[in-house]
Parts: sequence; structure tokens; C-alpha cells
Amino acid sequence: MKLYKKRKRFGLATVLSLIVIVTVGPAIAAEKKIEVKFSHVVAEPTPKGQASLKFKEVLEKSGIFEVKVYPSSQLYGDKEELEALRANNVQVIAPSMTKLVGFNPQFQIVDMPFLFNNETAVENFWISDMGKEMFGSLRRAGFLGIAHWPSGFSQFVNNKQQLKKLSDYKGLKLRVQSGGLLDAVNKALGAGSQTMAFGDVYQALLSGAVDGMATTLNNIETQKFYEVAKYLTIGDISRIDYAVLTNVKFWDGLNQDQQNVFMDAMKQAVALEKKLSVELNENSLAIMKKTGTVDIYTLTPTERQEFKKALQSVFDLYANKIGQKYIQHAQSLK
Repeated sequence: MKLYKKRKRFGLATVLSLIVIVTVGPAIAAEKKIEVKFSHVVAEPTPKGQASLKFKEVLEKSGIFEVKVYPSSQLYGDKEELEALRANNVQVIAPSMTKLVGFNPQFQIVDMPFLFNNETAVENFWISDMGKEMFGSLRRAGFLGIAHWPSGFSQFVNNKQQLKKLSDYKGLKLRVQSGGLLDAVNKALGAGSQTMAFGDVYQALLSGAVDGMATTLNNIETQKFYEVAKYLTIGDISRIDYAVLTNVKFWDGLNQDQQNVFMDAMKQAVALEKKLSVELNENSLAIMKKTGTVDIYTLTPTERQEFKKALQSVFDLYANKIGQKYIQHAQSLK
């Protein structure tokens, strides 16, 4: 009798265990979160770094995703991150838009001189149908552009004189990240180009190996370029911006609800990155003004228009490569 009771208890326990496995098992599986690796090459205190953390914070609140952010090239460097994304080893990266020119020459639009009227015009371009079309063109390379993160307009800093008119550029040697469009801009201005790594610029300005360059106000201030090139010309020349990319297979593997949650988190990250980038450039300008050691000049609308006219040859040269309709659309935005 005792043996029967033991067997009965054992049988009941076994049945209950099976019920638990059958009913709870799928629930546990359903709760498995989707992993998202976000790799970028800058430090966490930067606008890009803070925006990536905001994206993680908001997306993880959904309970659907688990986001791991790898700043400062901890996972992949500048040269490796695009291939890592293509292989789906990471799911999100935010490279400079100029890194995408090899996949689609139209991304050279960010280097076009005096093209965009202001920050709002830049933002409106990338959320327009034409901006989305350019982002969508990356699908054939295995990427999908999902957001534009601004860094700011580039301004000229040099160690010779204020650059108010075309003749002021004649004979200057200006640092460029790479050749192509930026080289054509310098040539049209009567200046020469010197391809150089960003980390070498300060010493090159100090030694006179280069006379100046164009970059954001924040770069000019934080890298102390204004200490060795004390003429700053603000003209909102070209753009330095980032494209947030995801892997196509990863994206297509999400259902519509998951995609919506993903993009809602990205929208909040975009808003923060934009706010921080504007604040950073404004703060950098204020810091440089406060030092009293840098000569700052802002081009008038008339002077800016004169430069646009002088650089028409660049527009003619790159109209077919970028697409005239994209250029005209960018120019029309206010």
C-alpha cells in the first residue's frame, strides 16, 4: 500500500512537471530578447556617444530588445565597422556620411560648398523623400540608412589672414580628409590641398606644413586649432554629419511592431543628438570668443553668395555624380 502511494505521488509529480514544461517553456522562449550591438568610434561624452546610450535606454524599456553599446572603437574601428555591419556582427553603426561615398557617390552632397541654408534645411533634406531615397540606396550593399545625426557646419580656420573674399584663399595650403570634391573646392578657391590624418593637423598648423582647414567649431576648439591658426571664418561651408545604419537582414527579420518600437527609440536618440551637437558648437564658439586670442569673422549673406558663384565649377563638375535634383532640392530648403 505504501509503495502504491509513493508511485502515485511520483506519477502526479511527473505529470505536473510535464505541464510546467509544456506551458512555461514557450513563455520563456517568447521572452527571449532581441540582441542589438551598437558600435561607434567616439567617446561616450560626445553627442554621438550620448545619443547611442539614449537609444539603448529607450529601446530596452520596451522589454523586447537588449542593446549593447561599444564606444571608442572597442569592438570595431573606422575601417572595420562597415564590413562588420554587412556581416551582421553588429546591428547598428553611425559612420561619417563621407564613408558611404564608395557605395553611393551621391553622399558627397555633404561636402558641397555653401549648399544648405541652415541646420533646419539639413534636417529637412534627410527626412524628405529624396533623403530617404539616398538612405534606401544602401540596401544593395547590405545596409539600411535609418537616421541622420548632425555634427555641424564646417568653418574655415587658418594662420594667415581673414578669409572674406575669393582672393584671400589664393596660395593657401588647406588640409583635406581625402581628395575628390574637397580638392575641387580648394582648387576653385585658388588654394592647394594636403591630404592628412586628423590627428596630425595641430602639429601641421604649428609648423606651417598646412595653413588651415575646414571643420566644425567644436573640433576647432577642442583640438585647440585656434591656438595655432588664429583666423576663424564662419560661413557654414559644408557639412560633417553621421548616418545611422542597420543591417538589412536584421531589419527584415523584425516584424512591423518591432520595427516601430526600434524607430521610436531612434527618433528620441536623434532629438538628443541634434540638441547636443548644436549646444556643443555654440559652447565652443563662446569659449573661443572668451579667450580673446582668435580673430572671428562671420561672412555676410552677400559674401556667402559671392563664394557660391565662384564655386559654380564644382557644382557643374559634381551635378551628375550627385544628381541635379538632389542639389536643387537641398538649395530650396529653408
